[in-house]
Amino acid sequence: MDVVDGQTRSRMMRGIRNKNTKPEILVRSGLFALGYRYRLHGNKIPGKPDIVLKKYNAVIFVNGCFWHQHDCTLFKWPKSNVEFWKNKLAQNKHRDMETRKRLAEMGWRVCTLWECALKGKRSIGIEAVVTMIDSWLKSDSYALCLEGGNR
Repeated sequence: MDVVDGQTRSRMMRGIRNKNTKPEILVRSGLFALGYRYRLHGNKIPGKPDIVLKKYNAVIFVNGCFWHQHDCTLFKWPKSNVEFWKNKLAQNKHRDMETRKRLAEMGWRVCTLWECALKGKRSIGIEAVVTMIDSWLKSDSYALCLEGGNR
């Protein structure tokens, strides 16, 4: 049973952003300070990545641990409407895999930054995240996954 009524829950869910989140803004600021220039929310690129660095043929997804079902301490299964959430989050996870596959076929390099890398007891901090992304962009590596330490 939900602790709030349907209208209140609906209002709360509408308030959750999918663009310009705090973690996303922190990463953008850090990259900009290092001299990187980028586009936001690439509409013409599969998955509409949060940050597109065309010069480096790279995209960055800043994923919320709940919405993308990350195996970390920030992810908890909801106690109400369980079937809905299992289906919803499974679809999100499947869509993420398909998106990464399509991006690889198109030659894009992909960085996935998990919310837990910047939030919670096990975060690695924005400075470390930006440093690792900077190193990755200068390398030939295809993928980078950044998450909180000691999951």
